[in-house]
Formats: sequence, structure tokens, C-alpha cells
Amino acid sequence: MARVRLGVAERRQELLRAAIGQIEERGVSAVRIADVANALGVSNALVLYHFSTKEKLVAAAFTYAAEDDLAHLRKLLGRRTTALRRLRAAVRWYAPTGQAKGWRLWIEGWAVALREPALRDVTRDLDRQWKAALTEVIAEGVAADEFRCPDPTGTALRLTALLDGLAVQMTAYPGAVSRARTQQWVDEALARELGLDHVEPRTIEPRTAKPRTAEPRTAGPRITEPQTVEPQTPDA
Repeated sequence: MARVRLGVAERRQELLRAAIGQIEERGVSAVRIADVANALGVSNALVLYHFSTKEKLVAAAFTYAAEDDLAHLRKLLGRRTTALRRLRAAVRWYAPTGQAKGWRLWIEGWAVALREPALRDVTRDLDRQWKAALTEVIAEGVAADEFRCPDPTGTALRLTALLDGLAVQMTAYPGAVSRARTQQWVDEALARELGLDHVEPRTIEPRTAKPRTAEPRTAGPRITEPQTVEPQTPDA
């Protein structure tokens, strides 16, 4: 059966999804252009036509994997309810017990980012967007007199640092921290940061741990690389 000719954007998305799968299976350091090509039954040249180096492919794959989570975060924070309810929903969803994203993928990415400038720029920008979104809703809650927080920026940093650290513990050392204890710590940390007198019972929104495989959604700002219309090659 002949392969279906895809447009430039569709082909890039197919390559990025394959790259995510190979990174999860092999790790960032071990994955090769050939692994991504073989997964799709295409040539190495086709992968390099769309992403000129492995480093650019990996950086774009991590950006692609994060898009859905960022869009969902903005959806939670944009609901028509109190800032406190929006913030609780976002923090509980982001927590490792809520499985907001494929934590194993991101832990691998953080480690490699120490040595790869392109990936470091990507992960730093994604981290900045998470913190900025939380900071904004915390400031809204303070302005509405829902809770007390003299330093919304610092609170957003401390909360995300706690959640990221717990994710490392739960992913790298299974059983080191129970889900129930992690949930309790997250709720208690949020209550302390906001000067609340009690911890609200948990209602966790279920999500899967894997990065998205569906086509990109239009909700929320995106962080994709600029798309350029390139001529199709015979392999495409």
C-alpha cells in the first residue's frame, strides 16, 4: 500500500510523536535519528529535512509534549470561579499524583538540559510559563481578598519546586513516598502559602501520564516553533 503524502505540518507532528515515543523508550541520550525514522518506516533524510539535527528534533519534541498540559492549565485557571478554587484545581492536577504530564519524560529532559543548550532553553521557557500562570491567579486571589500572600511570585516558585521534587522521588524511587502522603503535603503546602486555616478535601481530576498523541488543540497560547512552508521531498 502506498504511503499517504502528508503536508509539512502533518509530517512534523508525526515525526514529533514518534520522537516522544522513542525518547520515552530509549532516553534522550540514546535515541537516534534512525530510531525515529525506523519507527515510521521513513528515511533518515526525511527526518533531517524537517529537523536538521537531533538536538532540534528533541527540543521540538519536548515543546510538543508540553502543549496539551499548558493548554489544560490555562483552561483550569480561566474558569469562572474563585481564584482559590482555580488554584487548587491547577496545583492538584499538576502534582505527580494528578499525573499532569509524563514525569519520566521530563525528568530525563531536565537531566539532559544541563548539557544541551537548545533543550535547556525549551525547558526554561516551559517552566517560566507554568510559574507565570500560577503567579497571575495567586495575585488575583490576593486582590479579591480571598487569601493572603505577600509574594505571589515566590509562592509559585516554591509550589512548583515542591511538586517537581515530589515527582522525582515518586518516579525515580517507586514506593519512597505514598500517593496519599504526597497529596497531603501538596494541600498543606498550598494552605500554608496562602495563609489558609484548613485544607480542603481533595477532588482530583483524572489524567493519563503519557504526553499527548492527538492533534494540537487550539485552546490557549502555544509554544511551538515557527512553522515554515517547505517544498515536499519525494519521501514525504
